[in-house]
Amino acid sequence: MPSYTPPLRDMQFVMHEVLKVTDEFKVMPRHAEIDADTINAVLEEAGKFASEVIAPLNVSGDAEGCTLNRETHEVTTPAGFKAAYAQYVEGGWPALSCDPEFGGQGLPLVVNQCFYEMMNGANQAWTMYPGLTHGAYAALHTHGTDAQKQTFLHKMTSGEWTGTMCLTEPHCGTDLGLMRTKAEPQADGSYRITGNKIFISAGEHDMAANIIHLVLARLPDAPPGIKGVSLFIVPKFMVNADGSLGERNGIYCGGLEHKMGINANATAQIVIDGAWGTLVGQPNKGMQAMFVMMNAARLGVGNQSLGLTEVAYQNALAYATDRLQMRSLSGVKAKGMPADPIIVHPDVRKMLLTAKAYAEGGRALAIYCAVLLEKEHFHPDEKVRKDSSEMLSLLTPIVKAFLTDNGYQAATMCQQVFGGHGYIKEWGMEQFVRDARINMIYEGTNTIQSLDLLGRKILGNNGATLKKFGKLVGALVMEEGVNEKMAEFITPIAVLGEQLTKLTTELGFKGFQDADEVGAAAVDYLRVAGHLVFGYFFARMAQVALREIAAAEKEGRAADPFYLGKLQTTRFYFAKLFPETASLMRTARAGSKVLMDTELALA
Repeated sequence: MPSYTPPLRDMQFVMHEVLKVTDEFKVMPRHAEIDADTINAVLEEAGKFASEVIAPLNVSGDAEGCTLNRETHEVTTPAGFKAAYAQYVEGGWPALSCDPEFGGQGLPLVVNQCFYEMMNGANQAWTMYPGLTHGAYAALHTHGTDAQKQTFLHKMTSGEWTGTMCLTEPHCGTDLGLMRTKAEPQADGSYRITGNKIFISAGEHDMAANIIHLVLARLPDAPPGIKGVSLFIVPKFMVNADGSLGERNGIYCGGLEHKMGINANATAQIVIDGAWGTLVGQPNKGMQAMFVMMNAARLGVGNQSLGLTEVAYQNALAYATDRLQMRSLSGVKAKGMPADPIIVHPDVRKMLLTAKAYAEGGRALAIYCAVLLEKEHFHPDEKVRKDSSEMLSLLTPIVKAFLTDNGYQAATMCQQVFGGHGYIKEWGMEQFVRDARINMIYEGTNTIQSLDLLGRKILGNNGATLKKFGKLVGALVMEEGVNEKMAEFITPIAVLGEQLTKLTTELGFKGFQDADEVGAAAVDYLRVAGHLVFGYFFARMAQVALREIAAAEKEGRAADPFYLGKLQTTRFYFAKLFPETASLMRTARAGSKVLMDTELALA
């Protein structure tokens, strides 16, 4: 059975030594008093919840799955899930970063980010039940009326109620302009909503007293396409004027999807039969509100794969350290033993280090994005808020796609470390592979994220936001350009930054003549951009590690093994993973003709 240890030391390193998050918070009145000790203490307790309460339920939950009572339409979650959720609520964990006005603790979003990485590493399927609530909370907090906020946000903040996002229909996934769910206005200002939704994560369960569905639907006079979509609150149970629960609403689970992974999460087919609902935001402007939730979900999905990358790595490392097979090519390493542990073999180390590098690079990026989100909402300087919003918009598709692609690759490699045992359920590795696979698909497939990055976020504003990230890279290059010890990290990102600028210009010209050129290059382009971002953060982490190692040498003491290990991981990343960009840029330039002029090949 797999185990999970919260990566608190690495989280602390990124937050306090690389990004210095508390310095960022000091200029925000909301968080001016937050210090590193407070953050560390909260995350230490959060790690205990993840590792001690929900991690032991991961394997059993996957085996048991959820059960639907077709007569009552109620879903029962696996044994232990409901009790764990009650403990989660009792501990005040849902309220960590929520607005104090609605009962939240008001802690920085970076705390919630790290907590959710740990919960995803411990048990992704369980974490999805409270996880969807945060996106629904954010959408209502931004676009809800005062009455809607007072009615729903207090209970969602406390965790008494959970939330969902109901978008997909049987005939439409990403293309939400095709949806058919209807909303009929009523005399009292409410709406009656009818339709069918599928693939609704945590769409029905027994863990909370009420489920607040955010449903996309069309008004009778709505214009066609995406411009005619509105957003509605449709609760599982009606809410009385005093806040108590009333009668059952006309929204229920008609079936559960039989899936490859995340079996312990109720992925529901939702039937909406004349259900009562109330409009969020303006008519036909539902996507504005829903994008708040969708962007939060995209960052959250990247975080899911980050958690899986870490837990897969931890278990593969432990196995490789103990498993004896053959002898090292360079001579016996475990004298007195019949064979050497497999960690002595170069390719085993390559697989382990790939997972470790993808976890550590992903963690730095995810925490950085959490700080950007905080600055977007709470920084007193309007320009900083705007710049932070633009940078977060650029990085969101990279978080979603690059981290999930890497996560699946890492989970598969870690399964490979186990050899035949990795294919057997009792070790838990095959579950990590199955669970990781969905993260590349939902909340906009990774191809959609790639098109969003290249077509909208970069070419859409002539590369202006990309240039802003380039300035961050350039500043680091200027700062460390004469430092010989940093050259092996600085030179590659400086070169790639110039190459990516040139590639972007080329694709922009080609795309202007034929839009398929953008579609043909987008996936490769996103991975190149992802490596530039990871390279930047790895260089910053190496900068800190080298500084600490030098300080130890100057003081005549042994360097902390953590910093030495960080430097080794960084060197591996730049030597073995970063060079992927060369082949990616070549295939990105190969154009669309070899893809689109293929009628006979695909006949």
